[in-house]
Amino acid sequence: MLRLAGTEVVSLGGRPAEAATALLYACVNRTVNLAAAGYATVEDLDTALRLGCGLKFGPLHLLDLIGLDTVRSALLRLHEQTGSASYVPSPLLDRMVEEGLLGRKVGRGFHRYDHRGEIVPPARTAISGGTPREIRRAGVVGSGTMGRGIAEILIAAGIPTTLIARSTHKADEAADRIHASLTRLVRKGRMSEQDRQDVLARLTVATGYDALADADIVVEAVAEDMRAKRAVLQGIDAALKPGAIIATTTSSLSVTECANATGRPADVIGLHFFNPAPVMRLVEVVRTGHTADDVHATAHALVRWLRKTPVDCGDRVGFIVNHVLFPYLNDAIRMLARTDVTVDEIDTAVVTAYHHPMGPFTLLDTIGLDVSLAILETLSAASPTGEPEPAEELRRLVAAGHLGTKTGSGFRLVDNGR
Repeated sequence: MLRLAGTEVVSLGGRPAEAATALLYACVNRTVNLAAAGYATVEDLDTALRLGCGLKFGPLHLLDLIGLDTVRSALLRLHEQTGSASYVPSPLLDRMVEEGLLGRKVGRGFHRYDHRGEIVPPARTAISGGTPREIRRAGVVGSGTMGRGIAEILIAAGIPTTLIARSTHKADEAADRIHASLTRLVRKGRMSEQDRQDVLARLTVATGYDALADADIVVEAVAEDMRAKRAVLQGIDAALKPGAIIATTTSSLSVTECANATGRPADVIGLHFFNPAPVMRLVEVVRTGHTADDVHATAHALVRWLRKTPVDCGDRVGFIVNHVLFPYLNDAIRMLARTDVTVDEIDTAVVTAYHHPMGPFTLLDTIGLDVSLAILETLSAASPTGEPEPAEELRRLVAAGHLGTKTGSGFRLVDNGR
């Protein structure tokens, strides 16, 4: 198996290497299908999956490095061996191979390459026709991990922010958690004590929506339940001044439905932050058919202000990252049932050969098997084919209470790593 820096050969043994390659090629093929559907640009697809999953290369860049013809031939062999639809080469991949667009080795594939083999950036295009609205104050509704993280990055960026919680106890707890997070930064030398005090001075916590009256943008970060979100969004809408923007952090619900719960659908947009929000650089920006151009422009400007990277995607379940990542994780679980490779072997092969920060089973345990199952069920319910149907072993472990790192047992910690 070749290490993707291009020259170093890494010995992994046949079975784990083949398993890792099969997993990654199916993942790449799904990304090609998103590009073919025009769901997002090639650059946004690669950026989203690189930053959202901590990868060295985006899937389409990886495909260019390996060679489109090489990957297509491998997919055909895998489909013949397994019968899985995941390995049916995307029609776009077929067409590009026929046209000789084979990747970096010929100077053009999904990206263009210069004489040194470096990607030639595409010409910049305007984000939208709108001029960003001014953001002087912000609000966050939700005191969980995501809500606290978003509030922290807003105040760290210099934006006075009000965090709304369900109770005084929850509000005070959220403030204490943000205080502790910033204190850790001081201890690590990443922030001065004076800066910490200045940042905390920009945070207000409250329990009523009326505290949002002066906000120019409010980020909704409550549970992934449409009934709960609808009630919260309506409360936010009633409290906000005209022209204020509402952003929802949903990752699995319709942003359009969220927008329609308010009386200002043109002012609603999706901003899917990744956990932990203070650390992860990616934000998926999801505009609906209602979203005004200046709201879209404001979202991009705000994300950049927060020192994050925005990528545009359409309003569909899973957006970019979850749509590609969780079927890949599901494939890894199913692979255990049909091969004799182990959890450790697959994780090691994926990390060693493809520079992933962690293997699929370590990642599943880190995310939480219950969370992973819920996301897969949502993706399956939204798919016309019912795929990806969650693997039975995942269901079994969740039913048995083995939820991953948070319970001390999961794929890496059960049955001796098998």
